[in-house]
Amino acid sequence: MKTCAQITTAETYHVPVMLHEAVDGMDIQPGGIYADLTLGGGGHTREILSRMNQNAHLYGFDQDEDAEQNIPSDERFTFVRSNFRYLSNFMRYYGADGKVDAILADLGVSSHHFDDSERGFSFRFDGKLDMRMNKRAGRTAAELVNTLSEEKLADIFYLYGELKNSRKLASAIVKARTDKQIETIGDFLNIVKPMFGREREKKELSKVFQALRIEVNQEMEALREMLESSIRVLKPGGRLVVITYHSLEDRMVKNIMRTGNVEGRAEQDFFGRIQAPLRQVNNKVIIPGADELKRNPRSRSAKLRIAEKIEQ
Repeated sequence: MKTCAQITTAETYHVPVMLHEAVDGMDIQPGGIYADLTLGGGGHTREILSRMNQNAHLYGFDQDEDAEQNIPSDERFTFVRSNFRYLSNFMRYYGADGKVDAILADLGVSSHHFDDSERGFSFRFDGKLDMRMNKRAGRTAAELVNTLSEEKLADIFYLYGELKNSRKLASAIVKARTDKQIETIGDFLNIVKPMFGREREKKELSKVFQALRIEVNQEMEALREMLESSIRVLKPGGRLVVITYHSLEDRMVKNIMRTGNVEGRAEQDFFGRIQAPLRQVNNKVIIPGADELKRNPRSRSAKLRIAEKIEQ
């Protein structure tokens, strides 16, 4: 019997969110150099390639080996098996540092990950409590909940899940693991489910799983490094296009586009004018339209932001 992972196709792996709006934002030009930092199902990648001429080139990043089944067979495409936090390193390796015309990053977790019970991303299935984007490296979610201190676990749930009962959650986990190691999603749910009322259970569990996933994959640290690298990698006039799905990452993206740093510290010149390496192309955030929300409900929290590197 085939598992979900085995029967996944590029079409079902991930439905690309705001496909045309995002690629339009890249402002594809003849002979340009581009980077899609989240290959996933290859939806955005194929659209970018369809707009490129024969002299253009696209670099596609993904750390998940499952995404490799979606690599397009195109001489204009180079696959980079890596976390996008190493963007600058690889662009330097390929001789494209400071020469990239546009960068696209869709920060959403692929539908494939949520629908594959073997990956441990969703509370809808039982299976190993894993959550690693890169199955070849790093600690699993099970390792974290079994070894981290109560204080550290509370911080994770509070910072990355914005859960008000983070301390109670952490305390319950630490108490439960003294009797039995937490190995599966079922084990974990037996501990945390009683902490929430039935009417908000799904929403709160989503936050718990989001918080763990962010910590397992060091998503905030990776995003910071990628955003800071993108400024160096882009050529003057180059575009940075990012789709976010929760407030933590959206705040970082908004800050770097406005001020040049993820903290949002504005540096001003003698006349009080903000000195930033990027300018926002869309001052108002772009969100999915009604038709897309109907076709793809998972796009409901998506926000698209576009910025351009200022010529200096």
